[in-house]
Amino acid sequence: MIDLRRLVVLAAVALLALSPGMAAASPAKSKTTAAVPTAPPPPPFEPLPPPKIYLFRGAMGPIFSTGMDRLEEKLTKAGFSANVYEFTICRWIGDRAIASYKESPAPIVLIGHSMGGLCSIIISEMAEKENIPISLVIAIDPAHATGDVPLNVERFINIFLSDSVLGGGDVVAVPGFRGHYASYDLKENSRVSHINIEKSDDIHRQIVEMVTQLPRIPPQTQSGAVPLRYLVPADTLVELWDSGVRVPVRPGDTMESIAAANRVPLWTLAQSNSLAENAQLTPGQTIIVPRHLTPPEPASAMATPPPVPAKRK
Repeated sequence: MIDLRRLVVLAAVALLALSPGMAAASPAKSKTTAAVPTAPPPPPFEPLPPPKIYLFRGAMGPIFSTGMDRLEEKLTKAGFSANVYEFTICRWIGDRAIASYKESPAPIVLIGHSMGGLCSIIISEMAEKENIPISLVIAIDPAHATGDVPLNVERFINIFLSDSVLGGGDVVAVPGFRGHYASYDLKENSRVSHINIEKSDDIHRQIVEMVTQLPRIPPQTQSGAVPLRYLVPADTLVELWDSGVRVPVRPGDTMESIAAANRVPLWTLAQSNSLAENAQLTPGQTIIVPRHLTPPEPASAMATPPPVPAKRK
């Protein structure tokens, strides 16, 4: 005699065996998770071609802007395409630079003293109309009439004397500027004048180093760039940071410890953040710290705290 109950159980077991997808379809019993797609890694950055450097003298340049000729010699010796011009042919050189970029794109660097600084901004504005980026502009005590830094400039540095009659251009950026910006007012240094500010061997050395690194840095890679504006203390060498970055304050941090950890002078933190050098900090707040186009070389004595002498036993 057939056992109907046993037959029903066997039929149910067979049905489950033939339908394995039924168990997987139940989300409560599923132990598998959907794979989360991952974004492909960004392609490696290919170094840019060597920059083309255009330098401009100021008024009566062959007499008063001879430092630009010396800088041109140093850049050429370092292997760069660098040429120095009179500011009076500014727009003609600008047209040539734009045509050269269209034919063979390469980073453009503009460096100008006095009226030559004004010329560097004029050429930047000309390039902006052609949607051509300017990798670096360095103005050295530019004329008061110098315009604002346009949006196509990726990095701008102004080294000037705010009380200078012949120069004194306190150049600012246009609204919405997202590049790197640093301004250095040297009026406190009595040894610096309009006719020798472009002749500093130390500034020349830093410019050559910056231009050397420029092709290795992707445009706008250093996100969160904070503009820097410094009144440089008297008898202090200029260190050409190109922007600032915000760093968080940790428990126990002080203005002095942050300056030492980042190898920058204490006065830069005080000025960047409108704080006293001995200001009390709160964990969680942010402090603006100057940074270089590339990681800085070993800090100078003024940026490094003196060693603590060992205790005698």
